[in-house]
Amino acid sequence: MKKNILGKTGLEVTPIGFGVLTMGNTQLNLSLEDGSDVLRYALEKGINFLDTAQYYETYPYIKKALKGTNFDPIIASKCLDPGYEDMKFAIEEARKEMDRDVIDIFLLHEVRSDPDFENRAGAWEYLQEAKAKGLVKAIGVSTHHIDVAEKISSIKEMDVLFPLINFQSLGIRKGAEAGTKEEMSAAIKKAAISNIGVFAMKVFGGGNLTGHYLEALNYVKNLEGISSMMIGFGYKEEIDRIIEYAENTIDPNYIPDISNKKITIDLSTCEGCGACIKRCPNKAIYRNSDGLAEINYEICLNCGYCAPKCPVRAIIML
Repeated sequence: MKKNILGKTGLEVTPIGFGVLTMGNTQLNLSLEDGSDVLRYALEKGINFLDTAQYYETYPYIKKALKGTNFDPIIASKCLDPGYEDMKFAIEEARKEMDRDVIDIFLLHEVRSDPDFENRAGAWEYLQEAKAKGLVKAIGVSTHHIDVAEKISSIKEMDVLFPLINFQSLGIRKGAEAGTKEEMSAAIKKAAISNIGVFAMKVFGGGNLTGHYLEALNYVKNLEGISSMMIGFGYKEEIDRIIEYAENTIDPNYIPDISNKKITIDLSTCEGCGACIKRCPNKAIYRNSDGLAEINYEICLNCGYCAPKCPVRAIIML
């Protein structure tokens, strides 16, 4: 598979990356053996770019998948915590748990509108220090927010942007409101012009756009400035299809079978805002004892109308 240069980082990444969140305990919850087997299969097929994060708790899959092999993928990880010591711990944890001396990319995880970046000044300070020490090669932010994506182009220390983008604008935010794909794509282009490396998340809108497989992939692939798309995989067959797509050998009429998939709420991400509850046409979503959204599958229509209303992309289809 061909590779693209990720902005000024100089890192060469495949146009398709593997988002390792999918196999973790908040989604498919694969066994260590099964998950690492799928991950190793992707590496064997030529994918060289992996995305993980501290809170995903998926480092063991990566370590096991790489053990005893000659694979040396580009690995990106992220930390949600705001402080200097928080980020220092997160980087050391990643190095230890994945058995890597250097983490290729480390990001502030899911940065929101101001003053979130400023509130993470300590974490950002340590990221810069870790890069200077050679513990990480590139630093940046992941975000669902257009205003954050626009802002990072003016920060000279910024190497990488990991934004949410898809053809239906699912999950894109602008401040407290919904944003559009046009606004986010403009911010992506601006970052790329500043030589910031960009790779994209939520191409399938958390699985909700999987039925529009080729349209979803083509939209993001053709955006100016994007070097790679992170896709979550749980099965080898999904990897086979994406390799066919990357190599232009896929059936032009391909539509994946999503009959066995169902709407799911990631409770580790849900903030209990209630937007999905208000939108559900069949009253299948309710608040649990913790005030978070859960689904009554006996009456859920699996229509997906709730997904666009979630401001934090907690509603996925698995």
